[in-house]
Amino acid sequence: MTAPVIDGAELARKAHRTLEPLHIIVYFSPEPSEAYAELGIKGSMRGYFASRSAALGRVPAEVVIATFFNFSPDRVRRAIPAVWDVTTPEAVLEARLAGADRAYRRILGAELLGSDAIAEAAALAREATTVLGAEGHPLYAAHAALPWPEPPHLQLFHAQTLLREHRGDAHIAALVLAGLGPVEAMINYEPVADGLATLMQRETRGWPDEAWEAAADRLRDRGLLAADGTPTEAGAALRATIEAQTDAADAAPYLHLGVERTQRLRELARPWSRAIAQSLFGGTP
Repeated sequence: MTAPVIDGAELARKAHRTLEPLHIIVYFSPEPSEAYAELGIKGSMRGYFASRSAALGRVPAEVVIATFFNFSPDRVRRAIPAVWDVTTPEAVLEARLAGADRAYRRILGAELLGSDAIAEAAALAREATTVLGAEGHPLYAAHAALPWPEPPHLQLFHAQTLLREHRGDAHIAALVLAGLGPVEAMINYEPVADGLATLMQRETRGWPDEAWEAAADRLRDRGLLAADGTPTEAGAALRATIEAQTDAADAAPYLHLGVERTQRLRELARPWSRAIAQSLFGGTP
């Protein structure tokens, strides 16, 4: 009997959707921001740029602009490298874990964090990361070089950090291959995002209205955006290709786990992700 063909891209897409809240808790819950403030970092965006780039070390703003991709260079330069005048990457990395730990404890509870279920999920997620390659994945590589934290729930957080940054690096490669700049990529993404995600991008990425208008004009010139701001058939097809390429590039860890263990990881994590999403956004993933 021929073994069934496993759709690794579909596995990756579903796993990412289920597991992503386990990572983004560090960006949207108050505890990490409070930990950064104790180090002298004022402002949520300065904390974001410092905490996500700290694994790279004291790099120039240009490195953060390149690896984060869709933020306005001016917004990045307001934080990097100036934030390192008040603290160090090493201190920020410790504060990031401490903030994630406190957020997990508040939302999920100490009893769950000490459970066999958390330990099992952490082991599965960590196993998934063992087949990730660093080549062409700079932000993933920086985080992969960090030591693994000890408590299982922080191992789960770190594993999901590695999985999502590896996927993110691949997504940026797909955008670059498609010839989309940062703002063009966000406009092209709008049809598959909900309104909240689109609004958040415009508010947090820091691009002026003129940049959005110029990017829209470039997309129209390429036949990717209609006059009314909706994607053309070619624009929708390009986005579908980008998402498919991202899923395909993200398949290896879940093919390594296989369908049953990937499904088990999702089953374990789903209620935790829902609780986190509900706490952060009032919704469910």
